[in-house]
Amino acid sequence: MAFTIMDQNRDGFIDKEDLRDTFAALGRINVKNEELEAMVKEAPGPINFTVFLTMFGEKLKGTDPEETILHAFKVFDTEGKGFVKADFIKEKLMTQADRFSEEEVKQMFAAFPPDVCGNLDYRSLCYIITHGEEKD
Repeated sequence: MAFTIMDQNRDGFIDKEDLRDTFAALGRINVKNEELEAMVKEAPGPINFTVFLTMFGEKLKGTDPEETILHAFKVFDTEGKGFVKADFIKEKLMTQADRFSEEEVKQMFAAFPPDVCGNLDYRSLCYIITHGEEKD
């Protein structure tokens, strides 16, 4: 949801103009170009959904939200297997609270694909979101 809000021109990438428009929507109109450039330069390349999640995870390091995210997924993992059905998560993301669009779900599954059985390993997903990198 945050990515879609920031991707003002809906091209799948967050750039300086998207950031400028996001700040304007929040009431901050006179953002310096240098400030926007510095934000964009924090990324290793173009800021697509995957890069955004990684950067977001890096910003969360040390704040210990991983356990909170894990608990949210565990509600749906009634058998304690460490994964949930991707179709089930898709349905919940698109129908509950801050609803994801079809495109947002596609982007999420492109970044974190379900296994061949259609299961989403939420423990790995939580780790990547909160640590910004995959486990070795």
